[in-house]
Order: sequence, then C-alpha cells, then structure tokens
Amino acid sequence: MKFAVVLLACLFAVAIANEEADVVKEFREVNKEDFKYGFELTNKIRAFQEGHLQDEKTWLVKGEYEFVTKDGKHIKVTYSADEYGYHPKVEHSH
Repeated sequence: MKFAVVLLACLFAVAIANEEADVVKEFREVNKEDFKYGFELTNKIRAFQEGHLQDEKTWLVKGEYEFVTKDGKHIKVTYSADEYGYHPKVEHSH
C-alpha cells in the first residue's frame, strides 16, 4: 500500500508538467525483495525511487522527484516511506 502511495507521488510530478516530453534516461530493476527505478525527461522532470522489504510486510522506500513549474519555480521532493507512513520534504527555488 505505501509503495502505491509513493508511486503515485512520482506520477503526480509528471502530471503537473502537463506537457509532452521525451525520455532522456530510464532504468528499472525489480526483484522480489527490492527495487530501483528512475527516469529523466526532456522537460526537466526527474524521479528516482528505491526500496526493500524490511520484513514480510514492511517496505522501506526512499526517493526523490523534481520538476520546474510553469512559472519557473524548481520543486524538489525527497521522501521516505516506512511502517510509520510517508515522510516528504519539499524544497523550492526560483
């Protein structure tokens, strides 16, 4: 469930840009007990996430995504997710 929340957060960054873009870089590695993926687009959207199973039921996830808003602000969100919830930190600059 928490994995889905974090994944949705990354997809939200892509949706905010609301423009077409080409993939500059992309990678993914998905295993039974861990995963990593990331991408970078020509419209300056970038995302990275990795996680691993702490035990049979608990994923520990961390990642970040960043984008530039239509008014030129650079937004970067770093986050972690664990048994206690989703923990984002948002930074923005002009």
